[in-house]
Amino acid sequence: MKLKYYILIFSFANYTYSQTLTLRECVEMAVEKNISVKQSALEIENANVDRSNAVGNFLPNFNAQSSHSWNIGLNQNITTGLLENITTQFSSVGGSIGVDIYNGLQNINQLHRANLNILAKQYQLDDMIDDIKLLVANSYLQVMFNQEILITQKSQLIIAKEQLKRTNSLIDAGVLPVGDIFELEANLASQEQAIIQAENNYILSKISLAQLLQISDYDNFNVVIEDLDIPFSTILENTPKSIFEKALTIRNDIKLGVINIEIAEKDIELAKGSLQPSLRGFYSYSNRVGYSDRLIGTGTFTDVPVGTVLSSGETVVRPIENTEIAPALSISDQLRFNEGQNYGLSLSIPIFNGFSSRNSVKRAKINLERSKNSLDQQKLDLESTINQAYNDTRGAYKFYEASQKTVKSRKIAFDNTQNRFQAGVMNSFDYVQAKQRYEQSLSDLIRAKFDYIFKLKVVEFYFGIPLEIK
Repeated sequence: MKLKYYILIFSFANYTYSQTLTLRECVEMAVEKNISVKQSALEIENANVDRSNAVGNFLPNFNAQSSHSWNIGLNQNITTGLLENITTQFSSVGGSIGVDIYNGLQNINQLHRANLNILAKQYQLDDMIDDIKLLVANSYLQVMFNQEILITQKSQLIIAKEQLKRTNSLIDAGVLPVGDIFELEANLASQEQAIIQAENNYILSKISLAQLLQISDYDNFNVVIEDLDIPFSTILENTPKSIFEKALTIRNDIKLGVINIEIAEKDIELAKGSLQPSLRGFYSYSNRVGYSDRLIGTGTFTDVPVGTVLSSGETVVRPIENTEIAPALSISDQLRFNEGQNYGLSLSIPIFNGFSSRNSVKRAKINLERSKNSLDQQKLDLESTINQAYNDTRGAYKFYEASQKTVKSRKIAFDNTQNRFQAGVMNSFDYVQAKQRYEQSLSDLIRAKFDYIFKLKVVEFYFGIPLEIK
Protein backbone atom coordinates (compact mmCIF):
# COMPACT_ATOMS: atom_id res chain seq x y z
CA MET A 1 0.00 0.00 0.00
CA LYS A 2 2.85 2.40 0.82
CA LEU A 3 4.52 1.59 -2.51
CA LYS A 4 1.28 2.34 -4.38
CA TYR A 5 0.94 5.58 -2.43
CA TYR A 6 4.44 6.77 -3.32
CA ILE A 7 3.94 5.78 -6.95
CA LEU A 8 0.71 7.80 -7.03
CA ILE A 9 2.38 10.85 -5.48
CA PHE A 10 5.32 10.63 -7.87
CA SER A 11 3.03 10.23 -10.86
CA PHE A 12 1.00 13.26 -9.83
CA ALA A 13 4.11 15.39 -9.36
CA ASN A 14 5.51 14.25 -12.69
CA TYR A 15 2.17 14.96 -14.37
CA THR A 16 2.07 18.43 -12.90
CA TYR A 17 5.49 19.45 -14.17
CA SER A 18 5.11 17.70 -17.52
CA GLN A 19 2.17 19.90 -18.48
CA THR A 20 2.81 22.80 -20.78
CA LEU A 21 2.10 26.26 -19.39
CA THR A 22 0.53 29.27 -21.03
CA LEU A 23 1.91 32.75 -20.62
CA ARG A 24 -0.77 33.60 -18.07
CA GLU A 25 0.02 30.47 -16.06
CA CYS A 26 3.73 31.29 -16.15
CA VAL A 27 3.07 34.84 -14.94
CA GLU A 28 0.82 33.63 -12.13
CA MET A 29 3.40 31.05 -11.04
CA ALA A 30 6.24 33.56 -11.14
CA VAL A 31 4.28 36.07 -9.06
CA GLU A 32 3.25 33.38 -6.58
CA LYS A 33 6.76 32.06 -6.02
CA ASN A 34 8.84 35.22 -6.33
CA ILE A 35 10.63 35.96 -3.05
CA SER A 36 10.67 39.73 -3.61
CA VAL A 37 6.89 39.66 -4.06
CA LYS A 38 6.53 37.74 -0.81
CA GLN A 39 8.73 40.28 0.95
CA SER A 40 6.66 43.13 -0.45
CA ALA A 41 3.46 41.41 0.70
CA LEU A 42 4.93 41.28 4.21
CA GLU A 43 5.53 45.02 3.97
CA ILE A 44 1.78 45.46 3.42
CA GLU A 45 1.06 43.40 6.52
CA ASN A 46 3.53 45.54 8.47
CA ALA A 47 1.79 48.68 7.19
CA ASN A 48 -1.52 47.30 8.47
CA VAL A 49 0.09 46.83 11.89
CA ASP A 50 1.18 50.49 11.81
CA ARG A 51 -2.39 51.47 11.02
CA SER A 52 -3.58 49.45 14.01
CA ASN A 53 -1.15 51.42 16.18
CA ALA A 54 -2.52 54.67 14.75
CA VAL A 55 -6.07 53.62 15.62
CA GLY A 56 -4.93 52.65 19.11
CA ASN A 57 -3.65 56.18 19.71
CA PHE A 58 -7.27 57.35 19.91
CA LEU A 59 -8.03 54.95 22.77
CA PRO A 60 -7.28 55.60 26.45
CA ASN A 61 -4.22 54.05 28.05
CA PHE A 62 -5.08 51.84 31.01
CA ASN A 63 -2.53 50.36 33.40
CA ALA A 64 -3.01 48.32 36.55
CA GLN A 65 -0.43 47.40 39.16
CA SER A 66 -0.26 45.43 42.38
CA SER A 67 2.45 44.51 44.83
CA HIS A 68 3.06 42.59 48.04
CA SER A 69 6.10 43.45 50.15
CA TRP A 70 7.88 42.14 53.21
CA ASN A 71 9.73 44.60 55.46
CA ILE A 72 12.35 42.67 57.44
CA GLY A 73 14.70 44.32 59.93
CA LEU A 74 14.82 46.82 62.81
CA ASN A 75 11.41 48.45 63.16
CA GLN A 76 9.32 49.81 66.01
CA ASN A 77 6.92 47.30 67.48
CA ILE A 78 3.64 49.21 67.69
CA THR A 79 2.46 46.97 70.51
CA THR A 80 5.47 47.53 72.80
CA GLY A 81 6.88 50.75 71.36
CA LEU A 82 10.34 49.15 71.24
CA LEU A 83 12.69 48.74 68.29
CA GLU A 84 12.82 45.11 67.32
CA ASN A 85 13.84 42.91 64.39
CA ILE A 86 10.40 42.10 63.03
CA THR A 87 8.75 41.36 59.71
CA THR A 88 5.79 43.34 58.40
CA GLN A 89 3.77 42.75 55.26
CA PHE A 90 1.85 45.11 53.00
CA SER A 91 -0.23 44.67 49.82
CA SER A 92 -1.12 47.46 47.42
CA VAL A 93 -3.22 47.74 44.26
CA GLY A 94 -3.77 50.57 41.84
CA GLY A 95 -4.75 51.57 38.35
CA SER A 96 -4.46 54.57 36.04
CA ILE A 97 -6.14 55.82 32.89
CA GLY A 98 -4.80 58.47 30.54
CA VAL A 99 -6.28 59.87 27.34
CA ASP A 100 -5.09 62.45 24.83
CA ILE A 101 -7.58 65.28 24.53
CA TYR A 102 -5.56 67.38 22.10
CA ASN A 103 -2.04 66.90 20.78
CA GLY A 104 -1.84 69.02 17.66
CA LEU A 105 -4.04 66.62 15.64
CA GLN A 106 -1.10 64.20 15.51
CA ASN A 107 -3.28 61.14 16.11
CA ILE A 108 -5.55 62.03 13.19
CA ASN A 109 -2.60 62.80 10.91
CA GLN A 110 -0.85 59.60 11.97
CA LEU A 111 -3.93 57.56 11.01
CA HIS A 112 -4.14 59.29 7.64
CA ARG A 113 -0.45 58.63 7.05
CA ALA A 114 -0.85 54.96 7.96
CA ASN A 115 -3.67 54.60 5.42
CA LEU A 116 -1.54 56.28 2.75
CA ASN A 117 1.38 54.00 3.59
CA ILE A 118 -0.80 50.92 3.01
CA LEU A 119 -1.65 52.24 -0.46
CA ALA A 120 2.02 52.98 -1.12
CA LYS A 121 3.05 49.44 -0.20
CA GLN A 122 0.29 48.01 -2.39
CA TYR A 123 1.37 50.13 -5.38
CA GLN A 124 4.96 49.07 -4.74
CA LEU A 125 3.89 45.43 -4.84
CA ASP A 126 1.82 45.94 -8.00
CA ASP A 127 4.72 47.71 -9.71
CA MET A 128 7.01 44.81 -8.84
CA ILE A 129 4.46 42.39 -10.29
CA ASP A 130 4.34 44.48 -13.50
CA ASP A 131 8.11 44.14 -13.90
CA ILE A 132 7.87 40.39 -13.34
CA LYS A 133 5.15 40.11 -15.97
CA LEU A 134 7.31 41.82 -18.59
CA LEU A 135 10.31 39.70 -17.64
CA VAL A 136 8.32 36.46 -17.87
CA ALA A 137 6.73 37.53 -21.18
CA ASN A 138 10.18 38.20 -22.64
CA SER A 139 11.49 34.82 -21.46
CA TYR A 140 8.33 33.08 -22.68
CA LEU A 141 8.62 34.59 -26.15
CA GLN A 142 12.33 33.70 -26.20
CA VAL A 143 11.40 30.05 -25.70
CA MET A 144 8.87 30.25 -28.53
CA PHE A 145 11.43 31.98 -30.75
CA ASN A 146 14.09 29.33 -30.15
CA GLN A 147 11.51 26.58 -30.65
CA GLU A 148 10.50 28.01 -34.02
CA ILE A 149 14.13 28.40 -35.06
CA LEU A 150 14.71 24.75 -34.12
CA ILE A 151 11.70 23.63 -36.16
CA THR A 152 12.93 25.64 -39.15
CA GLN A 153 16.42 24.18 -38.88
CA LYS A 154 15.05 20.64 -38.71
CA SER A 155 12.90 21.21 -41.78
CA GLN A 156 15.96 22.56 -43.63
CA LEU A 157 17.88 19.45 -42.56
CA ILE A 158 15.23 17.26 -44.16
CA ILE A 159 15.52 19.29 -47.35
CA ALA A 160 19.32 19.00 -47.25
CA LYS A 161 19.13 15.22 -46.84
CA GLU A 162 16.65 14.89 -49.70
CA GLN A 163 18.80 17.12 -51.90
CA LEU A 164 21.89 15.04 -51.07
CA LYS A 165 20.02 11.87 -51.95
CA ARG A 166 18.74 13.35 -55.23
CA THR A 167 22.21 14.61 -56.08
CA ASN A 168 23.68 11.13 -55.56
CA SER A 169 21.11 9.81 -57.98
CA LEU A 170 22.02 12.47 -60.55
CA ILE A 171 25.71 11.73 -60.11
CA ASP A 172 25.06 8.03 -60.59
CA ALA A 173 23.10 8.92 -63.74
CA GLY A 174 26.00 11.02 -64.98
CA VAL A 175 24.06 14.30 -64.96
CA LEU A 176 26.23 15.95 -62.29
CA PRO A 177 29.94 15.65 -61.63
CA VAL A 178 31.16 13.71 -58.60
CA GLY A 179 32.69 16.84 -57.04
CA ASP A 180 29.29 18.41 -56.42
CA ILE A 181 28.55 15.92 -53.67
CA PHE A 182 31.25 17.26 -51.33
CA GLU A 183 29.74 20.73 -51.02
CA LEU A 184 26.34 19.20 -50.25
CA GLU A 185 27.81 16.91 -47.63
CA ALA A 186 29.52 19.90 -45.97
CA ASN A 187 26.21 21.77 -46.07
CA LEU A 188 24.48 18.80 -44.43
CA ALA A 189 27.07 18.72 -41.66
CA SER A 190 26.69 22.49 -41.17
CA GLN A 191 22.92 22.03 -40.98
CA GLU A 192 23.29 19.34 -38.31
CA GLN A 193 25.59 21.67 -36.38
CA ALA A 194 23.00 24.45 -36.61
CA ILE A 195 20.37 22.11 -35.17
CA ILE A 196 22.62 21.29 -32.22
CA GLN A 197 23.09 25.00 -31.59
CA ALA A 198 19.35 25.65 -31.93
CA GLU A 199 18.54 22.83 -29.51
CA ASN A 200 21.04 24.22 -27.03
CA ASN A 201 19.52 27.72 -27.28
CA TYR A 202 16.05 26.28 -26.84
CA ILE A 203 17.06 24.31 -23.73
CA LEU A 204 18.85 27.31 -22.22
CA SER A 205 15.83 29.55 -22.78
CA LYS A 206 13.58 26.95 -21.12
CA ILE A 207 15.96 26.76 -18.16
CA SER A 208 15.99 30.56 -17.87
CA LEU A 209 12.18 30.67 -17.81
CA ALA A 210 11.98 27.73 -15.40
CA GLN A 211 14.34 29.51 -13.01
CA LEU A 212 12.03 32.52 -13.01
CA LEU A 213 9.21 30.14 -12.09
CA GLN A 214 11.44 28.29 -9.56
CA ILE A 215 10.91 24.97 -11.35
CA SER A 216 13.85 22.62 -11.03
CA ASP A 217 12.54 19.82 -13.27
CA TYR A 218 13.67 21.33 -16.58
CA ASP A 219 13.17 18.17 -18.61
CA ASN A 220 9.43 17.89 -17.96
CA PHE A 221 8.75 21.62 -18.13
CA ASN A 222 7.48 23.22 -21.32
CA VAL A 223 5.37 26.09 -22.56
CA VAL A 224 2.47 26.18 -24.97
CA ILE A 225 3.93 26.52 -28.45
CA GLU A 226 1.38 27.91 -30.87
CA ASP A 227 1.46 28.75 -34.54
CA LEU A 228 1.86 32.39 -33.69
CA ASP A 229 0.93 34.91 -36.35
CA ILE A 230 1.56 38.60 -36.19
CA PRO A 231 -1.17 39.89 -33.87
CA PHE A 232 -3.51 42.57 -35.08
CA SER A 233 -3.43 45.60 -32.81
CA THR A 234 -4.77 49.12 -33.09
CA ILE A 235 -2.43 50.38 -30.38
CA LEU A 236 -0.14 52.03 -32.95
CA GLU A 237 -3.07 54.11 -34.17
CA ASN A 238 -2.70 56.07 -30.94
CA THR A 239 -0.06 58.73 -30.54
CA PRO A 240 2.76 58.33 -28.01
CA LYS A 241 1.29 61.30 -26.14
CA SER A 242 -2.10 59.61 -25.71
CA ILE A 243 -0.42 56.38 -24.59
CA PHE A 244 1.64 58.36 -22.09
CA GLU A 245 -1.45 60.13 -20.72
CA LYS A 246 -3.21 56.78 -20.35
CA ALA A 247 -0.14 55.29 -18.64
CA LEU A 248 -0.14 58.12 -16.09
CA THR A 249 -3.53 56.91 -14.86
CA ILE A 250 -2.71 53.20 -14.62
CA ARG A 251 1.02 52.83 -13.99
CA ASN A 252 1.65 51.74 -10.41
CA ASP A 253 5.02 53.47 -10.17
CA ILE A 254 3.32 56.80 -10.96
CA LYS A 255 0.60 56.08 -8.41
CA LEU A 256 3.33 55.28 -5.89
CA GLY A 257 5.01 58.61 -6.61
CA VAL A 258 1.75 60.49 -6.03
CA ILE A 259 1.15 58.65 -2.75
CA ASN A 260 4.69 59.42 -1.60
CA ILE A 261 3.97 63.13 -2.08
CA GLU A 262 0.81 62.83 0.01
CA ILE A 263 2.77 60.99 2.71
CA ALA A 264 5.41 63.74 2.70
CA GLU A 265 2.68 66.38 3.08
CA LYS A 266 1.23 64.45 6.00
CA ASP A 267 4.69 64.26 7.59
CA ILE A 268 4.81 68.06 7.53
CA GLU A 269 1.49 68.23 9.39
CA LEU A 270 2.79 65.71 11.93
CA ALA A 271 5.96 67.72 12.47
CA LYS A 272 3.98 70.93 12.91
CA GLY A 273 1.74 69.19 15.43
CA SER A 274 4.69 68.80 17.80
CA LEU A 275 4.91 72.61 17.99
CA GLN A 276 1.40 72.90 19.41
CA PRO A 277 0.31 72.47 23.06
CA SER A 278 -0.98 69.08 24.16
CA LEU A 279 -3.71 68.42 26.69
CA ARG A 280 -4.09 65.11 28.45
CA GLY A 281 -6.61 63.84 30.99
CA PHE A 282 -5.67 61.34 33.69
CA TYR A 283 -7.22 59.38 36.54
CA SER A 284 -5.58 57.03 39.04
CA TYR A 285 -6.77 54.85 41.92
CA SER A 286 -4.71 53.30 44.74
CA ASN A 287 -5.32 51.15 47.81
CA ARG A 288 -3.28 49.22 50.35
CA VAL A 289 -3.63 46.51 52.99
CA GLY A 290 -1.45 45.83 56.07
CA TYR A 291 -1.24 42.62 58.09
CA SER A 292 0.38 43.81 61.39
CA ASP A 293 -1.36 44.02 64.77
CA ARG A 294 -2.57 47.45 65.88
CA LEU A 295 -3.30 49.43 69.06
CA ILE A 296 -6.92 50.45 69.66
CA GLY A 297 -8.58 52.46 72.42
CA THR A 298 -10.35 50.60 75.22
CA GLY A 299 -12.77 53.38 76.09
CA THR A 300 -11.18 53.92 79.51
CA PHE A 301 -8.95 56.85 80.35
CA THR A 302 -6.06 57.48 82.75
CA ASP A 303 -5.11 60.94 84.06
CA VAL A 304 -1.55 61.67 83.16
CA PRO A 305 0.25 64.74 84.66
CA VAL A 306 1.46 67.13 82.03
CA GLY A 307 2.71 70.03 84.22
CA THR A 308 2.39 72.18 87.39
CA VAL A 309 0.72 75.53 88.00
CA LEU A 310 3.49 77.93 89.14
CA SER A 311 1.33 80.09 91.34
CA SER A 312 -0.35 77.31 93.27
CA GLY A 313 1.88 74.32 92.67
CA GLU A 314 -1.17 72.32 91.52
CA THR A 315 -0.50 69.41 89.17
CA VAL A 316 -2.07 69.67 85.72
CA VAL A 317 -3.30 66.40 84.24
CA ARG A 318 -5.07 65.31 81.11
CA PRO A 319 -6.91 62.09 80.36
CA ILE A 320 -5.30 59.66 77.91
CA GLU A 321 -7.26 56.74 76.57
CA ASN A 322 -5.90 53.36 77.40
CA THR A 323 -5.02 51.07 74.43
CA GLU A 324 -4.88 47.40 73.78
CA ILE A 325 -3.44 45.16 71.06
CA ALA A 326 -5.91 44.14 68.37
CA PRO A 327 -5.50 42.22 65.12
CA ALA A 328 -5.41 44.01 61.78
CA LEU A 329 -8.68 45.19 60.28
CA SER A 330 -10.35 42.96 57.77
CA ILE A 331 -9.19 43.35 54.17
CA SER A 332 -12.56 44.73 53.09
CA ASP A 333 -12.45 47.41 55.79
CA GLN A 334 -8.89 48.37 54.94
CA LEU A 335 -9.73 48.62 51.26
CA ARG A 336 -12.61 50.91 52.15
CA PHE A 337 -10.56 53.14 54.46
CA ASN A 338 -7.28 53.27 52.50
CA GLU A 339 -8.48 53.93 48.98
CA GLY A 340 -7.22 57.03 47.18
CA GLN A 341 -8.10 58.71 43.87
CA ASN A 342 -6.29 61.23 41.72
CA TYR A 343 -7.58 62.89 38.55
CA GLY A 344 -6.97 66.00 36.55
CA LEU A 345 -5.67 67.56 33.34
CA SER A 346 -2.09 67.90 32.16
CA LEU A 347 -1.18 70.71 29.77
CA SER A 348 2.20 70.69 28.02
CA ILE A 349 3.33 73.75 26.06
CA PRO A 350 6.49 73.39 23.95
CA ILE A 351 8.67 76.47 24.41
CA PHE A 352 12.19 75.52 23.40
CA ASN A 353 13.70 72.12 22.64
CA GLY A 354 16.94 72.99 20.91
CA PHE A 355 15.29 73.63 17.48
CA SER A 356 14.46 69.92 17.25
CA SER A 357 10.78 70.33 16.38
CA ARG A 358 11.33 73.19 13.94
CA ASN A 359 14.12 71.29 12.22
CA SER A 360 11.78 68.31 11.90
CA VAL A 361 9.37 70.56 10.01
CA LYS A 362 12.18 71.76 7.74
CA ARG A 363 13.26 68.17 7.01
CA ALA A 364 9.68 67.20 6.21
CA LYS A 365 9.41 70.08 3.74
CA ILE A 366 12.69 69.09 2.10
CA ASN A 367 11.46 65.51 1.80
CA LEU A 368 8.26 66.81 0.15
CA GLU A 369 10.28 68.62 -2.50
CA ARG A 370 12.39 65.51 -2.99
CA SER A 371 9.24 63.42 -3.53
CA LYS A 372 7.89 65.95 -6.05
CA ASN A 373 11.17 65.92 -7.97
CA SER A 374 11.18 62.12 -7.95
CA LEU A 375 7.65 62.01 -9.40
CA ASP A 376 8.58 64.52 -12.11
CA GLN A 377 11.60 62.39 -13.01
CA GLN A 378 9.45 59.25 -13.11
CA LYS A 379 7.05 60.96 -15.51
CA LEU A 380 9.92 62.06 -17.75
CA ASP A 381 11.39 58.56 -17.73
CA LEU A 382 7.98 57.03 -18.48
CA GLU A 383 7.38 59.40 -21.39
CA SER A 384 10.85 58.69 -22.79
CA THR A 385 10.33 54.92 -22.39
CA ILE A 386 6.95 55.03 -24.13
CA ASN A 387 8.29 57.14 -27.01
CA GLN A 388 11.17 54.74 -27.48
CA ALA A 389 8.94 51.67 -27.19
CA TYR A 390 6.44 53.16 -29.65
CA ASN A 391 9.09 54.01 -32.24
CA ASP A 392 10.84 50.68 -31.70
CA THR A 393 7.56 48.87 -32.31
CA ARG A 394 6.88 50.76 -35.53
CA GLY A 395 10.43 50.10 -36.66
CA ALA A 396 10.17 46.42 -35.72
CA TYR A 397 6.99 46.05 -37.75
CA LYS A 398 8.60 47.70 -40.79
CA PHE A 399 11.59 45.43 -40.38
CA TYR A 400 9.25 42.45 -40.22
CA GLU A 401 7.54 43.52 -43.44
CA ALA A 402 10.94 43.95 -45.11
CA SER A 403 11.96 40.49 -43.84
CA GLN A 404 8.83 39.01 -45.40
CA LYS A 405 9.75 40.54 -48.75
CA THR A 406 13.31 39.27 -48.39
CA VAL A 407 12.11 35.71 -47.66
CA LYS A 408 9.77 35.82 -50.65
CA SER A 409 12.55 37.00 -52.96
CA ARG A 410 15.09 34.57 -51.56
CA LYS A 411 12.57 31.73 -51.89
CA ILE A 412 12.06 32.49 -55.58
CA ALA A 413 15.80 32.79 -56.09
CA PHE A 414 16.43 29.52 -54.25
CA ASP A 415 13.74 27.65 -56.20
CA ASN A 416 15.29 28.88 -59.43
CA THR A 417 18.76 27.91 -58.19
CA GLN A 418 17.50 24.49 -57.18
CA ASN A 419 15.97 23.86 -60.61
CA ARG A 420 19.17 24.93 -62.34
CA PHE A 421 21.26 22.75 -60.02
CA GLN A 422 19.08 19.73 -60.66
CA ALA A 423 19.32 20.41 -64.38
CA GLY A 424 23.10 20.33 -64.07
CA VAL A 425 23.73 23.95 -65.16
CA MET A 426 24.88 25.16 -61.69
CA ASN A 427 27.54 23.82 -59.39
CA SER A 428 26.94 22.75 -55.80
CA PHE A 429 28.83 25.70 -54.30
CA ASP A 430 26.49 28.28 -55.81
CA TYR A 431 23.52 26.12 -54.86
CA VAL A 432 24.60 25.90 -51.21
CA GLN A 433 25.24 29.66 -51.10
CA ALA A 434 21.72 30.36 -52.35
CA LYS A 435 20.27 27.87 -49.88
CA GLN A 436 22.13 29.43 -46.95
CA ARG A 437 20.95 32.91 -47.91
CA TYR A 438 17.38 31.62 -47.98
CA GLU A 439 17.77 29.92 -44.59
CA GLN A 440 19.26 33.10 -43.11
CA SER A 441 16.29 35.08 -44.37
CA LEU A 442 13.95 32.61 -42.65
CA SER A 443 15.81 33.03 -39.36
CA ASP A 444 15.76 36.81 -39.76
CA LEU A 445 12.00 36.69 -40.38
CA ILE A 446 11.39 34.64 -37.22
CA ARG A 447 13.60 36.96 -35.19
CA ALA A 448 11.84 40.04 -36.60
CA LYS A 449 8.44 38.54 -35.84
CA PHE A 450 9.16 37.84 -32.19
CA ASP A 451 11.00 41.12 -31.75
CA TYR A 452 7.93 42.96 -33.02
CA ILE A 453 5.54 40.89 -30.88
CA PHE A 454 7.42 41.59 -27.66
CA LYS A 455 7.80 45.31 -28.37
CA LEU A 456 4.12 45.48 -29.27
CA LYS A 457 3.22 43.77 -25.98
CA VAL A 458 5.31 46.33 -24.11
CA VAL A 459 3.42 49.23 -25.70
CA GLU A 460 0.09 47.50 -25.03
CA PHE A 461 1.15 46.89 -21.45
CA TYR A 462 1.78 50.61 -20.92
CA PHE A 463 -1.68 51.24 -22.40
CA GLY A 464 -3.27 48.91 -19.84
CA ILE A 465 -3.85 45.88 -22.08
CA PRO A 466 -3.17 42.59 -20.22
CA LEU A 467 -0.21 40.48 -21.31
CA GLU A 468 -1.58 37.64 -23.43
CA ILE A 469 -0.40 35.72 -26.46
CA LYS A 470 -3.10 34.65 -28.90
